[in-house]
Amino acid sequence: MGSPKKTSKQSVKAKGKSAAAPVPAAKKIVVAKATKASKAPASDVKPKEPSSPSVGDWFEKLVAIQKRLRDPGGCPWDIEQTHQTLRTYLIEEAYEVLDAIDSGEDAKFVEELGDLLLQVTFHSQIASEANRFNISDVVQSIHDKMIRRHPHVFGEGQAKDSEEVLRNWAKIKAEEKAGKEVAPATGEAKRVSALDGVPKSIPATLEGLQLTKKAARTGFDWENAKGVFDKISEETVELQHTLEHGTAIEAEEELGDLLFAVVNLARFLHIDPEIALKRANGKFVRRFHEMERLAASRGRKFEDVPRPEKESLWNSAKELKAAQAAATAQVSSLAGVRKPSQHR
Repeated sequence: MGSPKKTSKQSVKAKGKSAAAPVPAAKKIVVAKATKASKAPASDVKPKEPSSPSVGDWFEKLVAIQKRLRDPGGCPWDIEQTHQTLRTYLIEEAYEVLDAIDSGEDAKFVEELGDLLLQVTFHSQIASEANRFNISDVVQSIHDKMIRRHPHVFGEGQAKDSEEVLRNWAKIKAEEKAGKEVAPATGEAKRVSALDGVPKSIPATLEGLQLTKKAARTGFDWENAKGVFDKISEETVELQHTLEHGTAIEAEEELGDLLFAVVNLARFLHIDPEIALKRANGKFVRRFHEMERLAASRGRKFEDVPRPEKESLWNSAKELKAAQAAATAQVSSLAGVRKPSQHR
């Protein structure tokens, strides 16, 4: 790139000194303008600001870094990792993104999204080394999928609301799956179930949520929340009966049925049970910390406080946190729960 520029400048300079080779009219205008501009005050000449790297540039840099870490002479830890060893980190990073969302801190949100993106490049690099696929395949796959699944935007399809979008999405997904899956022995298409496509490795609450959503789309659902509450009551009675007359294995099964019914209620109310439980866990931690603080303020270790007093401290912590929450959050009734976007 340097040579052409140098040649161009030398050429202009030579033409400016040569009387035997007059400059054509078009070029004379350019030279004249350049001369006039050179006489302008230095303060009037604004230096050209360097363009910042594009999204693509930064992405290529990230991919290159991950490759360098995995190459010979790179990072020993990165080189040792496999798809299996990274599974835990992938889950952890996803949950840390959720924490960042709840924190309301943009800097933390940016950082955690970056950590999650790194997992994508990490797995892609490992696969690339085995000649299976690379990061370009990953990006192209999701790019093409989004085009196919949104015919109402990129094609001639129609969708008047989000409910129709979800129905179309499920239909297109089922058609794609039917076209891909072929029984290896017979070469015939595998039987497609409405429940297909739910990963078995995700947390049980999310698995239950996705299963019940898929079942509901087939019309297998309660007409209202009362039916789900009745089911929860039924499962509670069965669990209590099993605890009195059954075995530990039977109790585990009944408890699972009860939890599944609660997950179904969450789905019916358009609430993510995993996030709801995470928030409940966080609330418990905050109240427990408050109990410890109250005990310490009275010169006592929480462990040494008698059980009845612990209950009193819990109620005090609960009232304090409830008052703080009421001052900062909008209180709404169950009937006023806003319906969020449903999972695809």
